[in-house]
Amino acid sequence: MKMGGVDVGGGGKGGRKSLDSEINMIPFIDLLMVTISFLLITAVWSHMARINADAQVPGPPREVEPDKVEPEKQLHVEMRSPDKFVLIWKQGGTVVSTVDVPRKDNLVVRGGAKSIKYPELAQKIEQEWKSVGGHRDASDKKFDQAVLHTDNETPYVYLIGVIDAIYAPHRAFSAGGKTEQVPAFNVTFAVN
Repeated sequence: MKMGGVDVGGGGKGGRKSLDSEINMIPFIDLLMVTISFLLITAVWSHMARINADAQVPGPPREVEPDKVEPEKQLHVEMRSPDKFVLIWKQGGTVVSTVDVPRKDNLVVRGGAKSIKYPELAQKIEQEWKSVGGHRDASDKKFDQAVLHTDNETPYVYLIGVIDAIYAPHRAFSAGGKTEQVPAFNVTFAVN
């Protein structure tokens, strides 16, 4: 069974045998498949690269006042100083309150593993959350936000100690008909 053949003639002149030459179709099919693949991929990429825009760019008309949503309070924990932590509650760009907490690095060794604990910081964060924190109800699906500010040279063990202190306050959280105690804060980093 021949896929494609070309008869180059030759029968009847001087007793030569007829030459039958086959054209290999596999490279041609491969070329077509690669071309189709590139066309499909390019179509998907060009669709993904589109920016959704509407007629309201750069914004709504001046007469229409957008719904003003009050930004939530966030706890900013600064650990840049070697002798103190600074707890700052901010609402948007406005500072609501500032508290300094003395920094005491408590080294704990368990099973050969070293860790740093900050019980005073954990206690102060819990007090601050109870007085200023916004998400306390068990049915509330949102959590208060804490932003940890540190420099690029802070050792990992100190970061974990501060994160543990931020996770000290717990609140009730109900999901799927089950209520359990979970940390009150979600932690993010601001390194500079």
